[in-house]
Amino acid sequence: MRSLNLLAIGLVPLCLACHTVLPRPDVPALIVAPGPLSHAALVEAVRTALDDVPVTLANDALTRTSTLLVERPSLQDPGGPVANKREPGAPERFQLVQDGSECILIHESSGKQFELAGTACCPAHGK
Repeated sequence: MRSLNLLAIGLVPLCLACHTVLPRPDVPALIVAPGPLSHAALVEAVRTALDDVPVTLANDALTRTSTLLVERPSLQDPGGPVANKREPGAPERFQLVQDGSECILIHESSGKQFELAGTACCPAHGK
């Protein structure tokens, strides 16, 4: 009887481990059926990640690749923008991932994550 109790006690952690749900990894994603609502959500997320710097994004951003590169704004002088000059430094990099049914934009340098409301996405499958 004692060996049966020890066996039962030893099986309890094993059974509990079987029911442990591991978190799903985020999957690189693409925006599907882009429209004004999804574009506005994307622009707002990028603008917020960049500390309210105004941004202009293509209407098809993140529909062909899961990575978005955003260049820094043009340099300014008192007379206006300096022609063909960019702010020094690398472009800002963003990654679109799918977490369940949610589309999440990740700003890679800060790690900040933004859920894109009104946006549908699908796995990128290597894109």
